[in-house]
Amino acid sequence: MARLARTAGLTDVQEEILSTVRTFVDKEIIPHAQSLEHGDTYPADIVEGMKEMGLFGLTIPEEFGGLGESLLTYALVVEQIARGWMSVSGVINTHFIVAHMLKQHGTPEQQQKYLPRMATGEVRGSFSMSEPELGSDVAAIRTRAVREGDDFVINGQKMWLTNGGTSNLTAVLVKTDEGAEKAHQNLTTFLVEKPEGYGEVVPGLTIPGKIDKMGYKGVDTTEMVFDGFRIPAEQVLGGHTGRGFRHMMDGVEVGRVNVAARACGIALRSFELAIEYAQQRKTFGKPIVEHQAIAFKLAEMATKVEAAHLMMVNAARLKDSGARNDVEAGMAKLIASEYCAEVTQEAFRIHGGYGYSKEYEIERLMREAPFLLIGEGTSEIQKTIISRGLLRDYQSRG
Repeated sequence: MARLARTAGLTDVQEEILSTVRTFVDKEIIPHAQSLEHGDTYPADIVEGMKEMGLFGLTIPEEFGGLGESLLTYALVVEQIARGWMSVSGVINTHFIVAHMLKQHGTPEQQQKYLPRMATGEVRGSFSMSEPELGSDVAAIRTRAVREGDDFVINGQKMWLTNGGTSNLTAVLVKTDEGAEKAHQNLTTFLVEKPEGYGEVVPGLTIPGKIDKMGYKGVDTTEMVFDGFRIPAEQVLGGHTGRGFRHMMDGVEVGRVNVAARACGIALRSFELAIEYAQQRKTFGKPIVEHQAIAFKLAEMATKVEAAHLMMVNAARLKDSGARNDVEAGMAKLIASEYCAEVTQEAFRIHGGYGYSKEYEIERLMREAPFLLIGEGTSEIQKTIISRGLLRDYQSRG
């Protein structure tokens, strides 16, 4: 095993899981990623393989049929999967976030209803906060749910829904009338069941076709349009309205660790490709790795890979401990995504003209890396979170 991105203090079970996933990535993902990505093809066979390994139940408690593993284990698994193809990690990311929200905040009835089937992959989760004119301003959500007897009626439009067409359970954040002065206290999370597919999937709920993207191919990204959609009150996450913002932010902290892990995986793969190519490609009578300019690039790339990995691991372990990790998750997501973009671009430069060819893997990574700069909050949003946390802990005594 290579020396980069190793994690100290893992249990034998964690090591075995990672070894199994790493082998799966090398044999079942990397050899097929290029053709699937270029064809924007959903990786159905790979997803079935992940189901068979039990990865959809990785963090779901054993009492519900899962493996009961930690966020750290999940993040390290995601790192390896993203090393093979980031889109595959996207298939399970939203699923894990919804499972985490159910595990932490769902009623006993909701947990029993969904978690066992989520552990097998029968129920596949996605979550939705953003809207067409919303961006990162979650408190400005316009999609509204109005109480009518034992049901709510939802109207509005959600945007940038990963796995929108291939999931069958979506945690959706909408506005309800709580009468609270602060906007975020008027938000509620609903557990929306729907069939897979596109168009009007159930009365009042439409999933338009896939949004065509620069990268992040294979996994579907859609809108979600509600027009008089009726949903029972029992589908409110946790059974109480007005708590959706807190539920979603808990899930997003998991998501930010996930994005950091994905960035670590892409950066690691970019480094692997660059150092291999640099030893094979010759200029002026010797491998380019023997030119100091290239050797120094590789040294800087490896350092960034290692630094990002360590920060990601720290954020995951802190979340596992039960401590608040908004600052650490923001830091990990910030540095991992920025370093990923830098490492991938350096690998592209090392490949020279071949890096611009679709025959080489680095071309795909160059299109995938930018997504991580904006997914689960832009770098600027992470800096806002970090700075607020620092001022909270370092408040002036003057």
